[in-house]
Amino acid sequence: MNKYMNKILFRFGFLLAALVVLIVVGTVGFMILEGLTFFEALYFTFVTISTVGYGDIHPVTLAGRIFVVILIVIGIGTFLGVVANATQIILQSRQERVRKDQLNLIIGVFFSEIGTGFLHIISTFDANIDRLRGECCINTDWSGQDFIKLKKILEHHAYNIDIKQNNLKEIHDFLQGKNNLLIQLLDNNNLQEHESITDLLLAIFHLKDELVLRPTLSGLPDTDLFHLTNDIKRVYALLTKEWIKYMQYLNKTYPYLFSLALRTNPFSKEISPIVS
Repeated sequence: MNKYMNKILFRFGFLLAALVVLIVVGTVGFMILEGLTFFEALYFTFVTISTVGYGDIHPVTLAGRIFVVILIVIGIGTFLGVVANATQIILQSRQERVRKDQLNLIIGVFFSEIGTGFLHIISTFDANIDRLRGECCINTDWSGQDFIKLKKILEHHAYNIDIKQNNLKEIHDFLQGKNNLLIQLLDNNNLQEHESITDLLLAIFHLKDELVLRPTLSGLPDTDLFHLTNDIKRVYALLTKEWIKYMQYLNKTYPYLFSLALRTNPFSKEISPIVS
């Protein structure tokens, strides 16, 4: 929930509390000043602050009339404020749902064009990949608890990357071919509000720059290979976590997209979109 929505909810809560207090004060006041029953006083309070004013009940004492004037001045603004903020919350919630749908669509494009293929490449460099493959055997029977369990397992997974010169060339060529899409994704305002995706894109873009700016990827010293290994490891860890969240989202929302994602699971030894 964004800060703007939090402000609206806080303002709505404050005005609603003020309205409740006014209703209580108004009800008690009319009972004392006008001698009305509880339900008559409550009814009179509601029709007064809502500006309905049917006229079937009206103040007959001077104190009651003064009280009505005060209640109208304070109550109408508070009542309209509650209505206005409630309407704003509904509209903002709709906009938030649309924004989230757009964000998830963009994340889907990322995994379709970059994420899944890149995760398949760098996962093959993981010395502990066999263990991870076993844990990431996601299927259609998975529940939310299964995904939560996998996320906890990933927190303790040792991303043991073993790179060689040819590995770097494969990564270099893949990322260089996705350069334009990476730039477009980084410029997207919706993604900028999603911190974990932004961190992932920046990590990928940094790795791409590291590889592209080197005149050659052969004969690199061990110190430089160690540096690049850490860059790859950072991307690998962030990308894996986002992939799990994306798979959970598809499982819950789009079963047909989830089916294809299962058949192209980057941790699977045999990837095939063909249904068998």
